[in-house]
Amino acid sequence: MIKKLKDIKTYGLIFTIASTIYIGVLSYYFFIEGRLQPYLFDSGVDSMGSLICAALFFGSMKQEGNGMKTFRFLIVLVSASFAVNETLFFTTHIPEQRNVFFIFCLISKLLDLPLIYLLYRYVRELLNFEGKLARVTNRIIIILIAVEFFVLLSNIFYPVTFSVSADGTYQMTKIVGVEDIYLLFVMVMTIVLITRNHSPRRQKAAAMTFVLFPIVEYVLNGNFGNSGQYGMMLMSLIVMYCIIFNEKSLELASTQTELNMATDIQASMLPSIFPPFPERSEFEIFASMDPAKEVGGDFYDFFMIDDDHLAVVIADVSGKGVPAALFMMSSKILINDHALMGGTPAEILGRVNKQVCVSNDAHMFVTVWLGILEISTGKLTTASAGHEYPMINVNGKYELLKDKHGLAIGAMDIARYKNTEIQLKKGDSIFVYTDGVAEATDANNKLFGTARTIDALNAVPKGASQKEVLSGVRAAVDAFVKEAPQFDDLTMVGFKYNGPYDNAGTEKQ
Repeated sequence: MIKKLKDIKTYGLIFTIASTIYIGVLSYYFFIEGRLQPYLFDSGVDSMGSLICAALFFGSMKQEGNGMKTFRFLIVLVSASFAVNETLFFTTHIPEQRNVFFIFCLISKLLDLPLIYLLYRYVRELLNFEGKLARVTNRIIIILIAVEFFVLLSNIFYPVTFSVSADGTYQMTKIVGVEDIYLLFVMVMTIVLITRNHSPRRQKAAAMTFVLFPIVEYVLNGNFGNSGQYGMMLMSLIVMYCIIFNEKSLELASTQTELNMATDIQASMLPSIFPPFPERSEFEIFASMDPAKEVGGDFYDFFMIDDDHLAVVIADVSGKGVPAALFMMSSKILINDHALMGGTPAEILGRVNKQVCVSNDAHMFVTVWLGILEISTGKLTTASAGHEYPMINVNGKYELLKDKHGLAIGAMDIARYKNTEIQLKKGDSIFVYTDGVAEATDANNKLFGTARTIDALNAVPKGASQKEVLSGVRAAVDAFVKEAPQFDDLTMVGFKYNGPYDNAGTEKQ
C-alpha cells in the first residue's frame, strides 16, 4: 500500500524503467520481422522516448514545487503512451490480433485525455494562470474530457469514430473529427491564456511549445496518435522543464542570496563574542540561536545598564521567516533602549508594549523574558511577557521557576507586567530558552518537553561551563528528534553568577 509521497515517486520510477525494458524487448522483433521493418524508425522513437522518460523521472525525484508533481505524472503517462504505441505497431496488420489491436487503439486514445489535460495543467502551474477566463477554461476542459471519454468507449459497441476491420486495418468514421474537439479547445485556450499571462517572454515561449510542437508533427504526418506525437510532447516537456525551471531557479537563487544577507544582518545584531565581558569575572554567560529558516524570530541579548547592573533578554516573535525577523530587530532595539532609560523589568516591558501596540498593523507579538542582575548583591529581578518559564539551579540541581507572567508584547496595549525577585548566591545559574527547545518534535510528533530539558541540564557534569551546559541540552534535543526536521527556532541562554568581586578583582567575603 502506498503510504508516502516518496513511495509514489519510487513506483513511478519503477514504471518508467519497466516501460523502457518492455519497449526494448518488443523492438527486437522490428529487426527480425520483415513486415515490421517499415515501423523500425517509429520503434526507435518509442525506445529513445521511453529511455528519456525514465531519465527525466529520476532527475525530478528530489525536486518539489514548480509543477513537479504534475510533471512526474506526465512523464509516467508519456512513458505509458510509448509502450502502448509500440504494442500498436507490433500488432499492425495481423488479422489474428485484431481484437488486441483495437484494445490498444482505444487505450492509446484514452491515454491522450489525461495526457493533454496534464500538459495543460503543467503549463498552468508553471505560469500561474489566474482570472475568470482560466477558471471557465478549467471547467470546460473537464466537461470535454467526460464527453470524449464517453464517445471513445462507445466504439466498443458501435464504430462512432473508428473501427478495426476483419483484416486488422484501422478505419476512421466520418465524424472522427469529434475526437479533436477536446484537443483543439485546450490548444486554443492555452495560446490565449499564455498570451494574456504576465510571465517573462522566455517562459511564455517555452510553454507555447506545448501547442507548437504537436502542430508541427501534425503538418508533417497529417495525423495525431503515432510515436511522433509523443516524441513532440516529450520535447515540449523537456523545453519547458529546462527553460522555465532554469528561470525560476535563477529567481530562487536571487531570493536565497537576499535571505543569506538577511541571515548575516540578523546574526550581526546578536552578541556572538564569548565571553562578552572578559573584564567582569562576577558572572559567566553564553547563548546560541539556531533558526528554523534562513532568518528567524527568536533573539537574545545581554548588556550592561551601568557598572552594577546586567540585563539579560530572550524573546520569541510570532511567525517565522523575514516578517518575524524584521519584527524581532525592532523589538530588540526597543527593549535595549528602554532598559538603558532605567526602571524595573516590569516597567521596561510595559513601556515597550505600549510603543509596539501603537504601530502594530501586522498584529504580531513577541514573548519576552527580561532579567536585570544587581551584580554587587546577586539580586536578580525578572519580568515575563508570556515567555517560557526559566530553569534555575540554586542548590546544585536545575528546577522549573514559575515566575510571574503577563501578556506577550504587542498583544494588548493595556497589558501589565509584574516583577519576580530572586536572590542568587555564588554558583547559582539560570537557563532561559524559547519554545523551540521544549517543543522540539520527533518523527512520531512527540515533544521533547520541559521534563527532558531539566533532565538534560542535570545530566551536565558539575563545574561545566555555560557553553558546555547549552551544548549538552542541544545534544539531548538532537538525540531525541533524530532526523525529524526542525520546525521552530531554537534559542538558549545560560547564565551563572560567580559572586561579587571588589575593584581589585578579589572575591568579597
